[in-house]
Amino acid sequence: MPMKNPEYYGHPRREMAAFVPLDAQVMLDIGCGAGAFAAGMKENGRQLEIWGVEICPEAAKLAAEVMDEILVGDLASVLPELPLGRFDCIVLNDVLEHVEHPDEVLRRIKPLLADGGRVLASIPNVRYFFNVMDLVVHGRWDYIDEGILDRTHLRFFTRSSMKKMFRANGYLVESMHGINPTGSLIFKLMNLLTFGQWSDMKYLQFAVVASPRE
Repeated sequence: MPMKNPEYYGHPRREMAAFVPLDAQVMLDIGCGAGAFAAGMKENGRQLEIWGVEICPEAAKLAAEVMDEILVGDLASVLPELPLGRFDCIVLNDVLEHVEHPDEVLRRIKPLLADGGRVLASIPNVRYFFNVMDLVVHGRWDYIDEGILDRTHLRFFTRSSMKKMFRANGYLVESMHGINPTGSLIFKLMNLLTFGQWSDMKYLQFAVVASPRE
């Protein structure tokens, strides 16, 4: 039976697929939702064994259609069921901003990584141009249903604080790439006037690839 379109399972996050290491064979997707990222990876022909962790039973039921293994619950509750040293890549797509203690998450998943394994995280950028303009120009900091000011976000990060968080918890940040950039002409002009000092404000999120330090 042909696989359903990845959109069926939620947001496929195609912009993150390129950051999954090419040599990865076993991947863990924490906060996998309905399995859209896994569906997209498999639709692209990646030969991956993909495990998922999802707190919402309804979403996990859909994810089970594409995941090789699915665990239902928060990370703390399912952690004992996850094999140590098993995963070549652990994915945290827009997860760390939703948890009370992201540092603890990064520390606790480290033993799950295989030798040479990496953590891949997508993290919203609170310094995104339009978010800053809403605050500075309009005096607004209004929570909404999704986006940087998603009302379920507990933590907020800039590019520099993302890097600091990973380093503080025993990781080497191998790369950071801005994703989902604005094409705003106003931003381009402001960035030129500040001699590029606002370059990080172009991106809605950053993709972080990190590995445990020896």
